[in-house]
Amino acid sequence: MRSLFLSVVVLAGFLFLTPESFAQAAKRGTPNASDQNTMTAGLGMTWIDGQPYYLVNIAPELAFGKFGVGLDLNLYVSSKDRSIRWAELQRGRFIRYLRWGQKGDDVYARVGVLDYAQLGHGSIMYLYRNSPSFDDRRLGAEFDLDFGKTGFETVYGDFTEPGVFGIRGYVRPLQYTTLAPVPIIGGLEIGATWAGDYRKDSRDTNVTFVSSIPQKENLGTMNILGADLGLPLLRVPMVSSTLYFDYAKIIHFGSGEALGLQTDFSGLGIFNIFTKFERRWSGDHYIPDYFDAFYELERYQLNGTFFSSKAQTLSQLVSPGPGYFGDLTIAILGRLQIRGTYSKLDNDPKSGILHLGASTGNMLPVIVLDAGYDKKYIQNNKDIFTLDDRSLLYASVGYKPYPFMIVSMLYTWTFAPVTDANGNTSYKTQKRVEPKVSIVFPL
Repeated sequence: MRSLFLSVVVLAGFLFLTPESFAQAAKRGTPNASDQNTMTAGLGMTWIDGQPYYLVNIAPELAFGKFGVGLDLNLYVSSKDRSIRWAELQRGRFIRYLRWGQKGDDVYARVGVLDYAQLGHGSIMYLYRNSPSFDDRRLGAEFDLDFGKTGFETVYGDFTEPGVFGIRGYVRPLQYTTLAPVPIIGGLEIGATWAGDYRKDSRDTNVTFVSSIPQKENLGTMNILGADLGLPLLRVPMVSSTLYFDYAKIIHFGSGEALGLQTDFSGLGIFNIFTKFERRWSGDHYIPDYFDAFYELERYQLNGTFFSSKAQTLSQLVSPGPGYFGDLTIAILGRLQIRGTYSKLDNDPKSGILHLGASTGNMLPVIVLDAGYDKKYIQNNKDIFTLDDRSLLYASVGYKPYPFMIVSMLYTWTFAPVTDANGNTSYKTQKRVEPKVSIVFPL
């Protein structure tokens, strides 16, 4: 029965993904935040790893022109001793986002939880999530400016302590010449990217022991440099297509390249479609999309004598060979959104990485469905439906008996931080089941 339930939830994740999962999809014409002013207040119960809590939820979402704000205040009270889970309220975790504009606009800024951040074409940072769990929400930021001839993109993972930071600058050199109006070559874009993890243990590949106590090596920060070219092959009112080439070098490790084509079909009336396909070549000790949805979970794990890190995986990776990556995003009537991405190395049967999901928004009159699913190191089709320490899942099903009321059930498979006696933090899988009744009214 449990396996059947999990399979249904995962299948729902294939079809229904929270709108925030599209938040960082660059230049696709799909919305990345609500354009309506609403206040949601709800009461319910939550089971976190089998422990019951009463839930009080307040989640306003406001938009004023290009400015938007989304809050998500959750108060969890234990049904056993009436204690409060203060982790839900610390470090500003109730701030979902503050934003100006949308990703792809000439001016875009966002502060809060970063769901799927991206730099450039994504060879270094793609679908990066700064918050590894509900219990460890972090405040990060994105800030992009496009001046027409030049511009830049930035991502900052955590304001409270050192973390991931990345910046990409770009120039369209022929815009300074008489070739500016020439189709295709006039829009040539040249970019350069630097991204790194400021934590001193981000390059650790081992641990040392002092009096039988494991100690971090603190080998230094992880840094990645990249260069890219983008050539707009087609720019017409309904279709835009770009051919690009990326090169990335992980300092002290290896390098890789990617050749890709991305196409945006917009203005089709009912459908907006974004497609992207890459052919990748990876050298020894190189991982494409190094800063991805699982990075904050994989970067460093030390619990007792158990140790693993992404740098360790990187140092052991030899001859990964070529691979491919695909991305398909569909928006229907600007509300129903469907997305899927998949990457795999040709010579490694355990290298599959999947992201699937969609959101109905308010397109359906009485049903609200949202979900998202990420899975790494996929070996076969059966492996896709297994929830384990390589999975992230969010699935919510809601029924609207009245226009102002939503009765919903939320299931999440995420991770919770665990700190050992030496102050080292690792993550364990965490399951949450949350039935809730919410009142939604416009402001």
